[in-house]
Amino acid sequence: MNRAPDTNSSGPAMEMHGVTVSTRGDVDTVVVENVNWTVAPGDFWIVGGLQGAGKSDFMLTAGGLAGPTQGTYRFFGEEMPIFEDHRLPERLRLGFVFDGGQLFNRLTVAENVALPLRYHHNLTRAQADSEARRMLELTGLEPLADSTPGAIGRNWRKRVGLARALMLKPEVLLLDNPLAGLDLRHGNWWLKFLGELSRGHEFCDGRPMTLVVTADDLRPWRQCAKQFAALKDKRFLVLGSWEQIGAAPDELVQELLGVAREDV
Repeated sequence: MNRAPDTNSSGPAMEMHGVTVSTRGDVDTVVVENVNWTVAPGDFWIVGGLQGAGKSDFMLTAGGLAGPTQGTYRFFGEEMPIFEDHRLPERLRLGFVFDGGQLFNRLTVAENVALPLRYHHNLTRAQADSEARRMLELTGLEPLADSTPGAIGRNWRKRVGLARALMLKPEVLLLDNPLAGLDLRHGNWWLKFLGELSRGHEFCDGRPMTLVVTADDLRPWRQCAKQFAALKDKRFLVLGSWEQIGAAPDELVQELLGVAREDV
């Protein structure tokens, strides 16, 4: 029997102890090791790293799409990854936005967004379409509803991936490099919208959403994120708040934060 998720849990949303992450398809290639990290409900974390630092592999493990090579990872107290049917309600408390969207090209934008409802809630096409249209309106995608992913630009494809991930109203949302490749207008839209989710969007009945985001550049996030971390030399380094980043060693600031020191 499926049990409903405990939405009033006061424990950590995510908790890693001694976690080692390997690259996809090769458990012998370690990208980060001995991760000890706790994410509280309502946190907004940015995990920065240079290209090749292992951000995507780390996020696949955090998203429960791959298991840690070593260590333990718990999501609201449940050991991850979760693949068993009877634990699916716990798994659906987490949403994942892939870099690039990872959309189905044979489906329209509206059909891509409605897919989680049809698959997990067993809704009819008409029922799912009605819910999806509301999400498309919320994310500014309504004019593209009947287009296929191949007919729209990267800016919009990434937003479709976000809309799809939000359809089940997850408590925790992981986003892999959402600002990469976006123009300024779209980048500003993401920063504003994710800030609203973090504070409590009306779409989620005002409940603050827990966010973990990877990034190549930490500077755009200074006004909305609460905590920062970085991946460097197979280490997961907690940097703290934006104000605390300025106290990081010069080498770390220069390599991982670019010119962020100039903005502190």
